[in-house]
Amino acid sequence: MIEAVGPIKRKFAPWDDPTLKPFIRFENVTKRFGDFTAVDNLTLDIYEREFFALLGPSGCGKTTLMRMLAGFEQPTEGRILLDGKDLSGIPPYKRPVNMMFQSYALFPHMTVEGNIAFGLKQEGMDTSNINTRVAEMLELVKLEKFAKRKPHQLSGGQRQRVALARSLAKRPKVLLLDEPLGALDKKLREETQFELMDIQMELGMTFLIVTHDQEEAMTVSDRIAVMNHGVIAQIGTASQIYEQPASRYVADFVGDINLIDGTVSAVEGGVATLHCAGVDATIVAEAGPGEVAVGAEAGFAIRPEKVQISLEAPPAGTPNVLSGEVWDIGYLGDISVYRVRLAGGSIVKATVANLTRIVERPITWEDKVYLTWPADAGVILLK
Repeated sequence: MIEAVGPIKRKFAPWDDPTLKPFIRFENVTKRFGDFTAVDNLTLDIYEREFFALLGPSGCGKTTLMRMLAGFEQPTEGRILLDGKDLSGIPPYKRPVNMMFQSYALFPHMTVEGNIAFGLKQEGMDTSNINTRVAEMLELVKLEKFAKRKPHQLSGGQRQRVALARSLAKRPKVLLLDEPLGALDKKLREETQFELMDIQMELGMTFLIVTHDQEEAMTVSDRIAVMNHGVIAQIGTASQIYEQPASRYVADFVGDINLIDGTVSAVEGGVATLHCAGVDATIVAEAGPGEVAVGAEAGFAIRPEKVQISLEAPPAGTPNVLSGEVWDIGYLGDISVYRVRLAGGSIVKATVANLTRIVERPITWEDKVYLTWPADAGVILLK
């Protein structure tokens, strides 16, 4: 039987323990395809039992990194270690790693149990153990009643579960997931994300997922590496990436954001004052990462949900006040998005939770409104 580890990950943070060694290590890895550098001198540590996400746009190098770990590509420079062992020269079929592809790659002529058993038969496992393992996998992904069906008789979500069970059947040390939920509709994708998390926690296995979907990465993973042009822009937990972006690129790529350019006019006690000519305002905010000095060109980043919108002017002396006209409103059910046009033409977004059923909207198109936020609601990022 599969040994269930249990829900231990709520306090899971091995990267904060300097005595622990990483389970997977990419050490100064570079991968070139001719004149194109897909991965550029990258170093990354992933820990045992971690659900780690590589997040970034197409062409950023995330899939290349995964394929090198799987053995389908070889590093041009550097090395990759798994559980302390250098993987150089080890072919894919001898690595304790398995990959689940976006297309699922199921055999159409085989039943569900046949697909799950395929890799075990290739390894020469005896029939009784194969049957036991297949039954365990079917129970794990809740497909016991579909064992005799073929892929075309299943829904997209069920085919995804078959592919997952087949990938787990050989009990790899690491499971690689390449955009595994891309073919599912939004609601099913969200449900499956939580199922993946539950399975990973139950098995206590190391998962590495590649995705361009920021919500997916933030939902399933313990940590995220945001990639850009073959390098890592930032590594952190979902809350660190979202609330404390290390650069304008990360702030803009992950979630919705307002970015306001300006010049630093004062810095005191970790708080910076930014003069923003484009919005005709002075913004006070936490300095954020990097050396923020007076005179530096910088940007102020704030999430729309941190911006309060009101028809009434705030009291005199209130910091961080912008005024403008409601230009657009987007109703998304749980929230409403207000796009406010300032006097200089800039657009600032604010979101409001719809806590009651909207009959008459208190703030509507062309209303003059005021936008405010506390000093710790956003961060200043250097250009």
